[in-house]
Amino acid sequence: MRTIFTVLLIVMSHLSAIANETLLPPIQEWHGSSEKLIQTDNNPWQTPSEKSNLTSTPNYEDTFKYLDKLVASDHRLKMISIGKSPQGRDIWMVIATNEGVSTATELKNNNKPTLLVQAGIHSGEIDGKDAGLMLLRDIIHGGKGNLIEKVNWLFVPILSVDGHERTSSFNRVNQRGPSNMGWRTNAENLNLNRDYTKLETLELKALIETINEWKPDLYYDVHVTDGEDYQYDITYGFNRPYGASPSISKWLTKNLKPQINKTLKDNGHLGGPLTFGMDSMNFSKGIVGWTASPRFSNGYGDYRHLPTILLENHSLKPYKQRVLGTYIFIEETLKILAEKGQGLIEAIRKDNSREVKELVVSWGMNQDNPKSMDYMGIDYKQKTDPLTGLKYIEWQGKNKLYKELPIYWMNKAKATVSIPKSYWIPAQYYSVIDKLKSHGVEMIEHPEKNTIRGKQLVIKNFEFAPIPFEGRQMPKASFSEISKEFILPSNSVEIKTDQPLGHLAVALLDPRATDSFFAWGYFNSIFQRTEYIESYVLIPLAKKLFSENPKLKENFETKKLEDKEFAKDTKKQMQWIYERSNYYDQEYLKYPVILEF
Repeated sequence: MRTIFTVLLIVMSHLSAIANETLLPPIQEWHGSSEKLIQTDNNPWQTPSEKSNLTSTPNYEDTFKYLDKLVASDHRLKMISIGKSPQGRDIWMVIATNEGVSTATELKNNNKPTLLVQAGIHSGEIDGKDAGLMLLRDIIHGGKGNLIEKVNWLFVPILSVDGHERTSSFNRVNQRGPSNMGWRTNAENLNLNRDYTKLETLELKALIETINEWKPDLYYDVHVTDGEDYQYDITYGFNRPYGASPSISKWLTKNLKPQINKTLKDNGHLGGPLTFGMDSMNFSKGIVGWTASPRFSNGYGDYRHLPTILLENHSLKPYKQRVLGTYIFIEETLKILAEKGQGLIEAIRKDNSREVKELVVSWGMNQDNPKSMDYMGIDYKQKTDPLTGLKYIEWQGKNKLYKELPIYWMNKAKATVSIPKSYWIPAQYYSVIDKLKSHGVEMIEHPEKNTIRGKQLVIKNFEFAPIPFEGRQMPKASFSEISKEFILPSNSVEIKTDQPLGHLAVALLDPRATDSFFAWGYFNSIFQRTEYIESYVLIPLAKKLFSENPKLKENFETKKLEDKEFAKDTKKQMQWIYERSNYYDQEYLKYPVILEF
């Protein structure tokens, strides 16, 4: 018998869903065999979300009350805090193993492949939490214990725990449920899914430290997408074989993708590629196949050779459908790892030991040679609003098959860099050194001064973004190179690239990389000039320099003839002379990390 509370919860959720439906495109009724997974209140282990027939999601307190009870009921489950949020909440991780291990050392010793599933990095996109609770329940009390006989499963139900508690039915207008959604960013208004490289947030720092300690073999980051309408309810993606981890990408494409898609289809779901429309007003122009940079989970995993899949459930599908599809996805993954997991571990080993002299650190879209696929879309009409004059798409809710729709993959290398033997970081950049330690990058600390011959990148042109992004002021720059001997102060560190995280170190330390520490603004002090020269000193200095170096004077006069703006601007002329004197700041606009080849 349903309690009065349960009935009220269902009614309130239904009313909220009705309010949202008036703003969303039409939808087809959905039914799948995965609906049989939903337990009624006759089952004492019914999850909080199941009480509303998967239309709402429990708050932080109720989520972990349920998990506390479930973990206490069986030795195969353990739960630990991997860190604290900015508001002081614990970030919990469930450890599901046949042996009931509670430490990373024990997990390593059982020699089984390990899956890490993380939900709620955007806590309004919380499908993975409720799917995970149902699957954990079924493993322990539903006859599915065989799923963890040959595989370890680590599960973080909510990563952005503070954002999860900023709940409202109005948080994501473009998403069909749950009726009570969390907020996209954390309590500091930072997007955790842009923080994989810079590790500014407590939540991401805790997660990466957990990855370093527990060493999963496959990592899932569960989201809900937005944007176009299409038939797929579960879309997912990982960087392709042209990226930094080709063996991993090929294994996922050959061994995981076909089996996942078949099982989803058998249960009434449709798995599809994680893609984005080329033109939001004309879907027939094609789609973009994304190559993620390492600020995102799947891009980060690519550079550190951690198999990583970004799940993006389709926001316009009902919450129930998305949760059940996620359940099927995780369950089937556990079966695949039990059968073929050693092959994935071998692919990781190959990518870790792959020797390359160059690395692509920035990708762009290739519009010259598109691939194609039959795409399961939704029909639409292009319209113009008579009140505002805005053009928009009106989705019709009817299936449309796009035959051989072009796919423009982001496989064009925008920046390719030579991999040095080592990076040398001066001791004063301790904040960058600390971030590298958090990532797990190996380093050698040199207590004494060191003289090395290496290369330094010198900024030629630069500009800053007009507004901060994720709390950082981000520069863009072009560079030239100089080679010479450099004296590194004591306590500087050496980062050798011949190490497991060597490619990640390149992506973090080469300033031409999309998500390098330089690109995120951690070296912005090099743009600051702190010493100047007065004109009453500069005039006699210029005369002295020209007298001692006639070639310098000749170059000065030539530049005035060739550059009209320069010829008119006496300040630029004085600056030109000052820059060529010994009094000029020799560190200005020089990237301080030295590359040793």
